[in-house]
Amino acid sequence: MHRLNPHEAEGMEMSDLCIKAGRKAYDIIMNGGFDFDSIAAYVAPAGGPRWLAASGFDLALLESGVLGRKKPVLLSGTSSGAWRFAAWPQPEPVRSYRTFMELYLKNSSYKRGDTPQSLLESMSEIIDTYIEQDAIPFALTNKKYRLAVTTARAKNIAASETKWIQQMGIGAAWVLNAMNPDYIQWLFERVVFYYGPLPPRFCLQPGFKGRAIPLNITNFKAAILASGSIPLVIAGLKDIYGAPVGIYRDGGLFDYHLNHEYTGREGEITLFFNHQERVVPGWLDKRLKLRRPPEPILENVLMVYPSESFAGRLPGGRVPDREDFLLFIDDPATRVTNWRRAVELCAPLGEQFLEVMENGKIREVLGRL
Repeated sequence: MHRLNPHEAEGMEMSDLCIKAGRKAYDIIMNGGFDFDSIAAYVAPAGGPRWLAASGFDLALLESGVLGRKKPVLLSGTSSGAWRFAAWPQPEPVRSYRTFMELYLKNSSYKRGDTPQSLLESMSEIIDTYIEQDAIPFALTNKKYRLAVTTARAKNIAASETKWIQQMGIGAAWVLNAMNPDYIQWLFERVVFYYGPLPPRFCLQPGFKGRAIPLNITNFKAAILASGSIPLVIAGLKDIYGAPVGIYRDGGLFDYHLNHEYTGREGEITLFFNHQERVVPGWLDKRLKLRRPPEPILENVLMVYPSESFAGRLPGGRVPDREDFLLFIDDPATRVTNWRRAVELCAPLGEQFLEVMENGKIREVLGRL
């Protein structure tokens, strides 16, 4: 593993990574009471191909084994965040993760003539490849990582696979969300699939609106697939075993970046790697520039994200984005080349974070969230 020299570590905040913390997490870190055993939850947001910026960070954490050493860590993911976290509790997590990344780079293409159903089938093939069926029992008894996957069960017109009707449903959901995020429950229900003796802490809070369903051998892959079934792009998944009947879509509708208090005990911290500085609660909040998670949600969060200068050095001057599918629809080879280069450039980010943790420099580069 590459180690930074002191000069590199001191310049990290200005060059590659930005590290910020909510009020409680900031105080814990600045008072010297933080180490990797303080991390009780690691959250992976939705965001399509933007997850590729987190690949080096994830792999550094996986290969070093720093999370979950004393107690299980909650891995809470939505959409592409759920896809990447599904590799973590596998018997060979690094191999599973790298297999998923390779399949995503090569096979998650968007071609003229594709339909929502064909894209669902394509993503299902990817999941079937990097998650082996006979390995699921191991994932469901993993001692280090406990998985939580968020989906959205569509209701009323939002459950239709007829494009114009579904468009009306999404449009109505946008209007309702702009009025009050709670109103989208008329069209969608948050359903969290989890592994553990009890539902995750955030599912047990008074403000949680939705239901929690245990993961099992039968619904494991279905939950992962449904979590990334983007409305109007990928077909929804029908009737997941063990959950209420219905059409299940991308959980980012509810939990796009951060939308819950994932930790609660004294000294616990939620780790969050994002592709940008702004934290967006739900997918429908993206255009609502003033909407952000309530402060209590951010208090225990340690957020890491690429600096603007670093993102500007990536192909196209930005983190990979879902728009790349359309931009390179007739030239997928260029898209794959660009994304591979982005992965290569992002590969050292995790090791840089580990180094800053190990040498105590985190207190020098830490900002307030």
